[in-house]
Amino acid sequence: ELWTEAAELGSVNAHHHLGVMYYDGEVVEEDKPRGIRHWQQAALKGNAQSRHNLGAVENINGNHQLAAQHYMISAKMGCE
Repeated sequence: ELWTEAAELGSVNAHHHLGVMYYDGEVVEEDKPRGIRHWQQAALKGNAQSRHNLGAVENINGNHQLAAQHYMISAKMGCE
């Protein structure tokens, strides 16, 4: 609940953590689309790890061109 409230107030870290929680089903019921939406929100606000995670999702889905774009952006943002 606190992560959700923080995300609603615009916390980038909260969006990232909610993305992980929903995508992986940690503490909450797994909801991959919801997790991806949280990562998208965090990535748009400058969270490099969320951008990297979006790349991983696209790679898994076979969208290698889009995955590469996400990876390149996350690398430029400082993600290793």
